[in-house]
Amino acid sequence: MKWGSTMDSFWDFLWLIIISFAFIAYLILLFSIITDLFRDHKTSGWVKAIWIVFLFFIPLLTSLVYLIVRSDGMAQRSMEAAQQVKNAQDSYIREVAGKSPAESIADAKALLDAGTISEEEFAALKAKALA
Repeated sequence: MKWGSTMDSFWDFLWLIIISFAFIAYLILLFSIITDLFRDHKTSGWVKAIWIVFLFFIPLLTSLVYLIVRSDGMAQRSMEAAQQVKNAQDSYIREVAGKSPAESIADAKALLDAGTISEEEFAALKAKALA
């Protein structure tokens, strides 16, 4: 094997890595723009369709124009979507986690005060809640 062919294969490999990185970065940009387009409820369907058509026929220029023109709204819509996901997650965690020990003891105390349970049952419920 000659030195020149080894260097050519190295530069070909480096070029492949650079092109692959650029292509993956472009795909991420394209998907984030399309996601933002469909997340925006203020924009009409026709305007969304025009953006999509231009994204496929003049991709790089359209992506840059979209980022320049709509970047503020894009960031705001992304933050709103993240907040909705966080709220849903927090709600789910609260639902699954159940009651806190203090709430369990307060409920048991209310039952004791109402005469529904005895002092021994209250002590057992309190010990269980604190365990």
